[in-house]
Amino acid sequence: MQRLFSTFARGWPGGGLLAQRIVTAGLLFHSAIAHTLQATYAPSTVLQMTAAAAGVFLLLGLWTPAAGTTLAIAELALLIAHRADPWLCILLATLGATLAMIGPGAWSIDARLFGRKQVRI
Repeated sequence: MQRLFSTFARGWPGGGLLAQRIVTAGLLFHSAIAHTLQATYAPSTVLQMTAAAAGVFLLLGLWTPAAGTTLAIAELALLIAHRADPWLCILLATLGATLAMIGPGAWSIDARLFGRKQVRI
């Protein structure tokens, strides 16, 4: 992970990434619950659950590049299949792609696991 991101954003940028992860996960959970309550089409349900699982990883900030990429692919597949709101799919795919590119920020499990360690003597 450290090879992907030279630093994990702190301060205001880190807070913005945390807010983006929280909003993205909230939208994913809302979308998955709404879809589960009204749909019986199995392939789109699998895609919605895949996106919701990626939302859990994004919320925690764990494996953010993989989770963001998975989210973007799942939402684009839902967009192509015409099984969900197209604007929500575009928004969630964009949020997933940007999180995959930018990283999770300092307030994430990724930063704790893979961030630079400070050695104190």
